[in-house]
Amino acid sequence: MAARLCRLRRPLTAAFSSAAAAGAGQAPPAEPLTERRQAGGVRTIVLNNPRRRNALSLPMLQSLRRDLLHDVKSRELRVIVIAAEGPVFCSGHDLKELSSEDDVKHHSQVFELCAEVMTLIQKLPVPVIAKVNGLATAAGCQLVASCDIAVASEKSQFATPGVNIGLFCSTPAVALGRSLPRKVALEMLFTGEPLSAHEALMHGLVSKVVPEDKLEEETMKISQKICESSKSVLALGKATFYRQITQDLDTAYKITTKVMVDNLTLRDGQEGIEAFVQKRKPVWSHSQEEKK
Repeated sequence: MAARLCRLRRPLTAAFSSAAAAGAGQAPPAEPLTERRQAGGVRTIVLNNPRRRNALSLPMLQSLRRDLLHDVKSRELRVIVIAAEGPVFCSGHDLKELSSEDDVKHHSQVFELCAEVMTLIQKLPVPVIAKVNGLATAAGCQLVASCDIAVASEKSQFATPGVNIGLFCSTPAVALGRSLPRKVALEMLFTGEPLSAHEALMHGLVSKVVPEDKLEEETMKISQKICESSKSVLALGKATFYRQITQDLDTAYKITTKVMVDNLTLRDGQEGIEAFVQKRKPVWSHSQEEKK
């Protein structure tokens, strides 16, 4: 880990040296709280504050929201991966922001923005994958539960320990209660005890568990498979899944029946069927336009 951190810091050190040379006495620029990179349709957003255990401070949440929304309608963007630097994926809220020194207005701002980011993930027109390699607690566990897919390394753990410090994880419970069986979620919330990666897989909090050295490979394998499909069709399917999942059975079928018909009117809906019949690979437009 020390060697890895050394490698990561070399370019930063060089940048700081250049800044110092440019103007004596100037403070070096702060490292960004999140880092965004994109290649081959896959955007990776890295939580980049390991010294603070990647806590979801107000600035961290603002940075994460900005990276999630950046050029989100571009046809070049097909999937988003949320990863983290350091041994902790995300420790949840920054407790220093929740002290009595800050007023109720500030506390409300933190929780409201957190809720906005969590719901935003499921409203985005592309799948969002959590790539977890370490501990995810409280709002960090909420972040994992809010993603469409979660791939975790074997060493990862998941917990909602707020009850142990007198702050019940009520907002994380929203995402947990929609990802886990009720009794499993409540045991986590009432005791603060962590789930291992394999327990999280067994109960449905994560999609896959792999050895640490296979985490990147497996996450990219899923991402690249998603990139093979039409963005417009995936966007329609994702939005419909979350819309119908909270409905009763009859209503869910009414919603999805209409969407299936709407899907057939899309240019890519017809292209996929024609390609299948003609035994060729589809050429996706990734457009929301209907076929004329």
